[in-house]
Amino acid sequence: MKIRGFQKLTLVDYPNQMAAILFTGGCDFRCPFCHNGELVLHPSLTPEIPESEVFSYLEKRKGLLDGVVVSGGEPTLADDLDEFLSSLKKMGYLVKLDTNGSRPEVLSRIVSEKLVDYVAMDIKNSFERYPETVGFPKYDTSNVSRSISFLLSGQVDYEFRTTCVKELHDEKSFHSIGKIVEGAERYYLQNFVPNENTISKDCSPCSMEDLVKYSEILRNYIGNVQIRDMA
Repeated sequence: MKIRGFQKLTLVDYPNQMAAILFTGGCDFRCPFCHNGELVLHPSLTPEIPESEVFSYLEKRKGLLDGVVVSGGEPTLADDLDEFLSSLKKMGYLVKLDTNGSRPEVLSRIVSEKLVDYVAMDIKNSFERYPETVGFPKYDTSNVSRSISFLLSGQVDYEFRTTCVKELHDEKSFHSIGKIVEGAERYYLQNFVPNENTISKDCSPCSMEDLVKYSEILRNYIGNVQIRDMA
């Protein structure tokens, strides 16, 4: 698999686990607030990290690390994702997948094959505002809807999460989102944090007051809603 980034230790990306996190390149969305813009738009400009280097590190850290987070970009675009995840599982690691939910057939397959232990799926916005939020004016949300339904069926441990952007989200957004994911196990709100790799420079963070308001709206539909510190 083409690995474009590798962080050897994270204490925040896999809940309650010490993990390493790796990043694949390429994505089928163009979210203006994406903080991994170079990985999305120009993945080939980021040097590829050999799988052998990653697996060598993980072999040495057996018993010290609990899991591996596979993020992106969008990992489900990788043709050899199943094989890569299988290798991680054979090493005894827990595996967390970060996904935008655009490929429900891949998601359901790797879960059924027990290649992933935890899934974090981004809910970009209400379905009405998905096109502008993912950067495609005519985006069809049917695949995203299928992925949501699959996770709600409870076949794997999961979380939903939304990166909140002042220009893209409002109270109406979260009333709609709440109805879409009603009964979910957990939901995280995280504030947009601009950096030099953000795709658009026209995005700004929400106020803490707004984040609290959005979380209160979601609690009408979901029992466990938290604001995640991204600082």
